[in-house]
Amino acid sequence: MKKMLQGNAIVGQSGGPTAAINATLSGVIRGVLSQSGQNGAIQCLYGMRNGLEGLLERRTVCLSELLATEDSLRLLEQTPAAALGSCRKKLPAPDSGKPEDQAIYTKLFDILREMNIRYFFYIGGNDSMDTVEKMSRYAERVGYEIRIVGVPKTIDNDLPETDHTPGYGSAAKYVATVTREIIRDCAVYTTKAVTIVEIMGRGAGWLAAASAAGQAVGGEAPDLVYLPERTFDMERFFASIEKKFAEKPNLVVAVSEGLRFADGRYVSKVTGSSEADAFGHQYLAGTAKALEVAVKWHFGCKVRSIELNLPQRCGGHILSLADRKESVAIGKAAVEAALAGVSGEMMVFERLSDQPYSYRIGHRDVSRIANGIRSVPDEYINEGGDGITDACCAYILPLIAGECDILWKDGMPEHLIL
Repeated sequence: MKKMLQGNAIVGQSGGPTAAINATLSGVIRGVLSQSGQNGAIQCLYGMRNGLEGLLERRTVCLSELLATEDSLRLLEQTPAAALGSCRKKLPAPDSGKPEDQAIYTKLFDILREMNIRYFFYIGGNDSMDTVEKMSRYAERVGYEIRIVGVPKTIDNDLPETDHTPGYGSAAKYVATVTREIIRDCAVYTTKAVTIVEIMGRGAGWLAAASAAGQAVGGEAPDLVYLPERTFDMERFFASIEKKFAEKPNLVVAVSEGLRFADGRYVSKVTGSSEADAFGHQYLAGTAKALEVAVKWHFGCKVRSIELNLPQRCGGHILSLADRKESVAIGKAAVEAALAGVSGEMMVFERLSDQPYSYRIGHRDVSRIANGIRSVPDEYINEGGDGITDACCAYILPLIAGECDILWKDGMPEHLIL
């Protein structure tokens, strides 16, 4: 165990929000508050407004003072989206040799020194771990003593080295529930019709897979499920619909937004000509709509497309209790790990068993995680590539288990605004 560094800590949230990212923030706060009465290594926990962008602009708040009560932390844990605000800032390579790149790191670490920050926690996904990796390398190069720890979150569930990510369970619960409700709605008519539900997931289909979790609970699932792990073929799609129509008049199809044809083209249309974010990810829109037009043209039947869009990542009213508990736990564990000397690593979940479900929290070298993608494995996708297996359901169900006791006021769920 390395020596504890005396000083302050700072935490930020980055990338797309989730319904459980604030539960992880609560865990970090709880971790700092619990150590203050023991050794006091961390005097103050600051929060970055809008992640790294806010830190570079010195927009910070003292969380250990603002959120020091159980009531405030409880409310924070049920509040969706990033309470501190988020960003998608990409750091340049720390060893690029370019003066303008060096200037960014010089400014960033000057601020950390001024604030006596010795513990840095960044809650985020693939791109946020890129930030953790680069900052860790730079800190080591310049000899600044600081513990930099990545804390995972992403509804996409696509981070390598971890069994699952905080935020996925709640988003999966939302997707599974809404899809099941859509199936019930579509079943009331005898008119031939196809309803296509588009679900988030650019490179990995974990969320779309969750749409079929109901097949293990009452047998209700979409008739067809398509993930980006499999090449999409329009003619096979039409043939599958034709086959399903022989069994029933109303079909529900779940699709990931990131479906691609064999030549690499997205089924959806990219907005603009080649719009992309700071990390080079193309903005996708219209997978379900594109398929709606194709099915309507081919079959001439009633077709409806539904894009779940933002609600699947901010549905705080339907939080998974398992997800919220684990999100708090991994945030708290990140503080404990940093105090013990861990740096340049991301906290991870290691699944021990499905039934009964059990796990432990560990940490892995962030350089093996940053910018990587963990895809849905072959054994979770059926032979036809248009559905999921029972093994996939066994993986998903423990993550969506349990209902949270939400605080309500005048019929509306309460939120904490920082």
